[in-house]
This record gives sequence, C-alpha cells and structure tokens, in this order.
Amino acid sequence: MENLAQTQGVTIVALAIFALVMVCIGVFSSLRTKTIDGFLLGNRSIGPWVSAFAYGTSYFSAVVFVGYAGQHGWNIGIGSLWIGIGNAVLGCLAAWWLLARRTRTMTHTLGSKTMPEFFEARYDSRGMKIFAAVVIFVFLVPYSAAVYNGLGNMFLAIFPNININVWMLVIAVLTGIYLILGGYVATAYTDFIQGIIMILGVFAMVIALVKTNAVGGFSNFLGNLAAVSDNGDGITGAQLTNIFGGRSFEFLCYNIMLTSFGTWGLPQMVQKYYAIKDTKSIKQATIISTVFSLIIGCGAYFVGSLSRLILHNTLPEGGVDNVIPRTLMTALGDANMVTTIILAVLLILLLSASMSTLSSIVLTSASAISVDLIPTLKKNAKPENQVITTRVLCLVFVALSYIFATMKISIIVNVMSFSWGIVSGTFIGAYIWGICWKGTTKAGAWAGMIAGFATVAVPTIIIACQNGSIQAAAKFAPQMGVAAMAVSIIVVPAVSLFTKKFSDGFLKKVFTVQEEDK
Repeated sequence: MENLAQTQGVTIVALAIFALVMVCIGVFSSLRTKTIDGFLLGNRSIGPWVSAFAYGTSYFSAVVFVGYAGQHGWNIGIGSLWIGIGNAVLGCLAAWWLLARRTRTMTHTLGSKTMPEFFEARYDSRGMKIFAAVVIFVFLVPYSAAVYNGLGNMFLAIFPNININVWMLVIAVLTGIYLILGGYVATAYTDFIQGIIMILGVFAMVIALVKTNAVGGFSNFLGNLAAVSDNGDGITGAQLTNIFGGRSFEFLCYNIMLTSFGTWGLPQMVQKYYAIKDTKSIKQATIISTVFSLIIGCGAYFVGSLSRLILHNTLPEGGVDNVIPRTLMTALGDANMVTTIILAVLLILLLSASMSTLSSIVLTSASAISVDLIPTLKKNAKPENQVITTRVLCLVFVALSYIFATMKISIIVNVMSFSWGIVSGTFIGAYIWGICWKGTTKAGAWAGMIAGFATVAVPTIIIACQNGSIQAAAKFAPQMGVAAMAVSIIVVPAVSLFTKKFSDGFLKKVFTVQEEDK
C-alpha cells in the first residue's frame, strides 16, 4: 500500500508539470492562430523536427501501446516487432519519400488547407469535397474514443479507486485547452515535447522490464520466452519466439499492411506534409520520423512480447487491453523511487501519445465541417468566422469523443474497428494518383473513392445481416481495410484510362511548381 501511495504521489506531480507545460504552449501558440491557415497549418511554417515528431506522435497513440502491443505481443510474441518495423519503413520512410514533397507542393499551389479541399481543387469537384468531409467526420470522431479507452486502463492500474471516466475527462479537458487555444501550432509543438518524452519513456520501459528477474536480461529473455508452456490458449514458447509470427503469419501481414499503408491515405497524417515550411526540410523530416517510429513501434511491441514472462503466463483481468498496464505495474509498481519515477514517466508517455493522436483527429474532423462543409452549403458564410467556428467544433468533437468513450455505445465501438481501413481505403487512390499522375480523371478519382468505401461497407453489411451483429464483421476489419486500399489504388488509374481527361490548361495550373518549392 505504501509503494502504491508513493507511485500515485509521483505520478500526480508529473501530471501537474506536464499539464502546465501543455497549457503554456497553447497560450503561446494562440498568438499565431489568428487566421484559418494559421490555426490549421501554422501558416505552413513548421520546421522538420517538429513536423516529423508531429507525424510520429499522431501515428502512435495509447491504442498502439495498450491495445495493439499488448494484444499482439501476448498472442504472437517476438514476431509482432515486424509491425513496428513495417510502420517505420512503410508508414514513415516510404510515405515521406514518395508523398511529402508532391503533397506539400500541390496543396501550396492549390491553396488547400484540408484533404477535402485538395480533392475539390485537384478534381474540380465540390461533390467530392462534401463526400470526403462526411467520411472524415463519421469515421474519425468515433476512432478518437478508442484513444481514451486505451489510456484510461493505464490510469486505472495506478489509481484503482478512481473511476476511469474521471481520467478520460482529464485527458479531454487538457487536450481541448491547448488545441482550442493554439490549433495546429500548439499541437505540433506539444507533439515535439511529447515525442521526446515518448522516446525517453520507451528506452526506460524496455531497460527496466528486461532487467527484472522474470525476463532475465537481454541474454536470457529469448530462452525464457521459449520455455513458456501452453496455459490453455494454445500458445507456447515456440510460437512466441518465432521471428515470422508462426501460425499468426497471415494475420501479422494484414496488420503490417493496414497500419503501415493506412497512413498514406489518412487525412490527419497527410496534413503534416501541408504544414512543413519548405521542401528542403522534407529530407530531414523523413529521416527523423523514420527513426522515431522505429524506436517507438519496436519498443512497444517488444514490451508486449515480454508480457507473458512478467505476468507468469496468466492473462490479467480485463483481457489483452490490460496486458501492458498490468505488466508495467507488476514489474515497477512495488519497487524503489527510481522505478516509481520510471512508471510515472511511462504514464506521461502514454498520455503524450494519446493526446497527440486525439488532437490531430479532432482538428481534422473539425476542419472537415468548418472549412469543407459549411462554406459549401452556406453560400454567405464569412471566412473570418472560420477560426471561431473551428475552435467551437474542436470543443464539440472532444466532448463527443469523450461521451462515446464513456457510454461505450455498441455501434460507435464497432465503427472504430473500421475507421483506419475505410477512411484510408476511400482516399488513398484518388490522393496518391492525384499528386503523381496528370492522367488521373475526375471519374477515376470518384470510382476509386466509391470502390474503396464499398469494399469495406458492402461486406460489412452482408456479414452483419447474416450474423445479426456488426461485431462479426469487425473481426475482418484488417482484411477489408487492406483490400479497400488495394482496390482504390487499382481502380483510379484503370477508370482514368477510359474517361474524359482534364484540359492542358487546368493541369498546368494544378501541377505548377512555385519558386519556393523548387
């Protein structure tokens, strides 16, 4: 009991310091968010380090640490590290290398602040803008609720007598304050600080856990893991030490593709390219974001793979979502002040990861309404009111995501499962071909969007009707998401080859490279 009180005291002090820093950044950043371009993109003046960390911290939330790393580390073992490697190489290195420069240049040329605005300007289609905005709103706001749940479990492990809803409210209030005050500028600079905390926390977490008696150090952990016996779930040490995932190889491949290529079409990730200050900064940001992702992703899944040793091969109450929280509390919660401080830092790590992802999603969702829908549907909407409207909508969406998380509405919970796949599958083809190929047509872009959306929506409806529950379809969400992305990328050029092309004058305007982008 004394050790728990010590852990709680140190954690509260760390949280207070962290919250104060975040609020100060929000107040400072508010000076640079007087216009909608400043609020959403920081006036397109964000440097490479901040841009790279903003990308990485938006990529890895508490859902990755507490959910994915706990679940896949427990069930797959060492092979789950391939997800972290895939995220770094495909989700960061390849994405920045192939997409960042083209995206930054074209969105700057077209004056696009959001992905729906990009679709409207690139394809001369107001309807496409409205469709994209609706997809973003419907599928990203529910996803943000998952962020609360992932972090809430960790708070609950340290403060078992305080309701999880209280901690989710703390996350919502703190995120809302700095986001509403400073917009993307506040988000980007807090992401930079949060990214540093995440790196330090991951190193501390790995070293502290590996040194425990249960793991036995870097030289013995593989042998100890290989000795794990079947506890009734059919998983043995042979599975946990199989570098290629053993019987979970196919499942592993789908998750690598979904979580890596999925970022290529997610608006909250793509928007980081819009805001970087110049194309010269992209090369630096590419390297930085890749290294960051490699550290965070591999660190998270490595810890997940050690969880059976720490927890003595017994799944904790609460299931796989409680694997990482219980692993950390078991290894670090009943020890000295050093490990107590490490545990507090790890909680701040998870808080940082969650808040950065949450703020990116909320900002993207709010702008879909204030910038993309309202001016399109309301002809006399005043541009000067967009900043106020966006701030209000940020507050509303933070509140909505909190409500969804606390109420655990079944339809919302299940929509979360499809969010990455359906959003990325809808946008990825029209976005990538749009920035890379002049031959992409409006009909091709529409066909790719509809086909990607339908690849998830139609099977989901069929499976749900056959089984009487959408939960049955949710089990196939990774496969459907990967299929949607592949279909979208294939359909766009296929339809574009046989449909009406844009005029040379229009294409010249779209693909013009401004002097500062050369």
